[in-house]
Amino acid sequence: MGIWWWRLILVSLAGILFSPKHGASQRGMKYTFMKNASSAPSVSYYEYEYIVIGGGTAGCPLAATLSEKHKVLVLERGPSPYGNPNITNLDAFGAALSDTSPNSPSQRFISQDGVINSRARVLGGGSCLNAGFYTRASPYYVREAGWDGKLVKKSYEWVERVVAFEPIVRQWQSAVRGGLLEVGVLPYNGFTFDHIRGTKVGGTIFDQHGHRHTAADLLEYANPTQLTVLLQATVSKILFTNKGSRSRPVASGVIFMDALGREHRVYLKQGPKSEIIVSAGALGSPQLLMLSGIGAERELRKHNIDVVLNQPLVGQGMSDNPMNAIFVPSPVPVEVSLIEVVGITNVGSYIEAASGQMFTSRSPRDYGMFSPKIGQFSKLPPKQRSPEAVAKAIEKMGMLEPAAFRGGFILEKIMGPISTGELQLETSDPNDNPSVSFNYFKDPRDLRRCVQGIRTIEKVIESKAFSRFRYHNMSASVLLNMTANSPVNLLPKHSNTATSLEQFCRDTVMTIWHYHGGCQVGRVVDARYKVIGVDALRVIDGSTFNCSPGTNPQATVMMLGRYMGVKILRERLAGAETE
Repeated sequence: MGIWWWRLILVSLAGILFSPKHGASQRGMKYTFMKNASSAPSVSYYEYEYIVIGGGTAGCPLAATLSEKHKVLVLERGPSPYGNPNITNLDAFGAALSDTSPNSPSQRFISQDGVINSRARVLGGGSCLNAGFYTRASPYYVREAGWDGKLVKKSYEWVERVVAFEPIVRQWQSAVRGGLLEVGVLPYNGFTFDHIRGTKVGGTIFDQHGHRHTAADLLEYANPTQLTVLLQATVSKILFTNKGSRSRPVASGVIFMDALGREHRVYLKQGPKSEIIVSAGALGSPQLLMLSGIGAERELRKHNIDVVLNQPLVGQGMSDNPMNAIFVPSPVPVEVSLIEVVGITNVGSYIEAASGQMFTSRSPRDYGMFSPKIGQFSKLPPKQRSPEAVAKAIEKMGMLEPAAFRGGFILEKIMGPISTGELQLETSDPNDNPSVSFNYFKDPRDLRRCVQGIRTIEKVIESKAFSRFRYHNMSASVLLNMTANSPVNLLPKHSNTATSLEQFCRDTVMTIWHYHGGCQVGRVVDARYKVIGVDALRVIDGSTFNCSPGTNPQATVMMLGRYMGVKILRERLAGAETE
């Protein structure tokens, strides 16, 4: 195989840097109720009926909804997304994820599995960082969750009026769509937000001008006189009171630090309906419960944390949907495209694609969602993905010629997953990442789904519909081996991976940032998302999921924020009517 082909396959470590078709700038937006936490008083008493910890994908719609009737405080540890082109502009996709500075909107972490990952640190949460795909959960998922189907539908529609759009499908995505249909991922369901078996075009949170619309935009719905959002407010502890020796702990306030390191305390308005709601994400929510004394007693005492409630299920059931991809070099130019088409197979895997040159003149060294710069090592064995390997991979990527980046990726993500891990504290500092393991492919059923997904990708690559975008002297098995044995893989490789798709799945596993669990319904919270064993405390975000909804969870996380906000308002109204 010539050096030119090796250069082509090196792109498998690079991302798809999506550039917009129009150059208009996003409108300026800064809410009057949005302030820096350093401006807050050192102590605030009894002003807010709800304190929402985390202004992310769930927290923003939740707070906006609650503010319709009540005073709400949102404490967000990150900055505003507005005015940051690395967030708002599609052509800068990946730049925020590759920023590892202390003030970055993303915070990198490495799971115990060795897979490099990121968590959001910005108002709007993960919706400010991701590739933008928007799709609802299936009706089956909604029923299993015990949700009210009519309210779920209305809540999705409430979200979609602000943040969801139909993408413009061009040649590469059309070829992938045709290939999926040709190999039997049927029927064709057209453009839809719904999760339906077969092939479809899904939604996107990028508009036609290449502007990202995030969960922070849902704050447009808020009552500005009832809502306060404090930015760069890192909550270190939830405070509890006990009214008697036999009473349950009651959440009563929080301690948070501002960007200058100054401590602040906020106490809930006194009353039986006031609550603290944790919406800090799948890592942040279980972490904060533990820091506040809710967790396994043995683990809490290791960090000298006073035990409020011995609850060993906090941090359990952590899952991340594994993603594997094959790079397909193209003999013809391809458009720049994000994930638009999805094949929802009957074997438990989802097939998606992205294409185009990985960099633009605006940002020549940001590689997007398959980049070593953002930690996406699709070709390094997970346990050996180190910061040193990241640096070497980035250096090698910088020496490649633009011609090496022509083509795209076809990827698969498995549903579920079934495999689970756990989260534990590393330190008592809320700024530090906890330790987390996801145990990718521990359950053999997950591995089988990955293998079946890769086999579907092989068929799509060799389909007639996709033939224009591949070299005919390169079979799918050749591409598979090239993907697995790229020279950028600086560490030992397994020979002839194409003959062992199981090994390919294990070696090339990446994250698609769909991790969840740690505060699951029925284990840590009840069906109303109230923390079991204490009062005036709920968790509402992706940490409560037992499995990931649909092909991308962000629509459902935003929906859940709106849904539970409406449910809480209804609970209060019903309670007032019976008093």
